[in-house]
Amino acid sequence: MMAHNFRFRINHCVKLLLFLCLIINLIGCEAFVRKFTRKSKKEKFPEADIVLVPEEYKSNMTKEEQYRQYFLFWKSWQDELIASLIKGGSHKRQIDCSEEAIKNLVNLRALLIEEKQKKIDYYINRLNSLKEAVSHDIYGYSLDLNRQTAEQIRRNILRDFSYNKIKGCLK
Repeated sequence: MMAHNFRFRINHCVKLLLFLCLIINLIGCEAFVRKFTRKSKKEKFPEADIVLVPEEYKSNMTKEEQYRQYFLFWKSWQDELIASLIKGGSHKRQIDCSEEAIKNLVNLRALLIEEKQKKIDYYINRLNSLKEAVSHDIYGYSLDLNRQTAEQIRRNILRDFSYNKIKGCLK
């Protein structure tokens, strides 16, 4: 009988210990408490419509600085065009480079007097025809010819429109 009584007490102590552990875990478990607490409803604020108004910024640069900047941009795009024609870069890249070079030459043109504008128009037209040739040369059969044309245009513009030669001809 004593063994039975002893077993009963151990069983009772184990059950009591398990019950206490369960109670402590349920009360102390933050995740459990979080699961069963009511969440507060967040206020829904009406979303404001975003209105973007284009704003034109006035440049504080002088004509000289603008000319130098556009000339540098043109030169870098022209160099990029030549590099893409040498290594057979992507067709889209070649067209994009020629368009950017043309855009910067047009910006240069606006800063020059009329006499020099006529002279730079010749190079703009040559670059436009080069862009057309590049865009029609999808398979790259004329890469060398297009590269030579681009290099020639680059040399001539550097010779005729460097800032030292043009500084007296700005508007």
